[in-house]
Amino acid sequence: MKKRILTGIKPTGHIHLGNYIGAIKPALELAKNTEYETAYFVADYHALTKTHQPHEFRQLSYGVAATWLALGLDPAKAIFYRQSDVPEIFELNWILSCFSPKGLMNRAHAYKAQVESNSKSEKDTDFGVNMGLFNYPILMAADILMFKTEVVPVGKDQIQHVEIARDIAESFNHHYGDTFILPEYQVQKDTAVLPGLDGRKMSKSYNNTIPLFEEPKKLQKLINKIKTDSLPPEAPKDPDASVIFTLYKEFATEREVEIMQSEFQVGIAWGDAKRELFRVMNRFIEEPREKYKELLSAPAKMDAILKEGAEKARAISVPFLKEVKEKIGFNV
Repeated sequence: MKKRILTGIKPTGHIHLGNYIGAIKPALELAKNTEYETAYFVADYHALTKTHQPHEFRQLSYGVAATWLALGLDPAKAIFYRQSDVPEIFELNWILSCFSPKGLMNRAHAYKAQVESNSKSEKDTDFGVNMGLFNYPILMAADILMFKTEVVPVGKDQIQHVEIARDIAESFNHHYGDTFILPEYQVQKDTAVLPGLDGRKMSKSYNNTIPLFEEPKKLQKLINKIKTDSLPPEAPKDPDASVIFTLYKEFATEREVEIMQSEFQVGIAWGDAKRELFRVMNRFIEEPREKYKELLSAPAKMDAILKEGAEKARAISVPFLKEVKEKIGFNV
């Protein structure tokens, strides 16, 4: 039996390099391994915690779908669906919520971060917290557990979500016997936290991202904004401490990485390093960028692909939810 891997992306903004390197790239690499069965989804309901404008919500969802497809996802070889097209996930979400201690949700990173932010701003503890945000980890657990997922590729900051899914699954299994598979997380060690333009973690909340499909001129400008130190061109530089080199090695060939590493150690001007980063990054993005544009102009095509993927997903979710409900005691 193949191990099932699941990866979802929330459509709350344009896909940036952090999303690609931290989640999309490793997930697509795992798809090449014949030991795995892969599932990818557009986590549109998760976006509802923040995005409440219908047009924006719809366009961002299409943007995530187009990104996966432009970067090489083959829907014929994977389960590729839109979360909202699989209603069983949301019924399971309620069931799992009844096995989720409030204390566990209190410890969830997103909620704690909002509480800490409110405290610093001397606001009410729960200012800006809707129940979607508070219960977010339960819906994520439903996403994972519904499809008997065994491996979840995540960034280092997402490990907790998989651990919460395991805790909830164990609670249910304790009451009703072995039902849910306990998922394992898989972290890409080299790219667990990708630095942004200012050196902090690349994040929309810091406004320090580089959109993946940015046009060449804007891409060059953003790369030029990457924070560097004041070392002169001739001074040796540590490639492992450089945002530029970290990004460069994700898009360059092995030989190019070796050469760039040597140039860093001998001494390279930051302007030259940034130009080289633009060259390899734009080279990689050129073809997917055009495909991405074509897909965005054909939403009906994406709808058809996602609906077909939802049928594959529901071939798993419908009978499994029936099994779960029977164990609880429902007549189904």
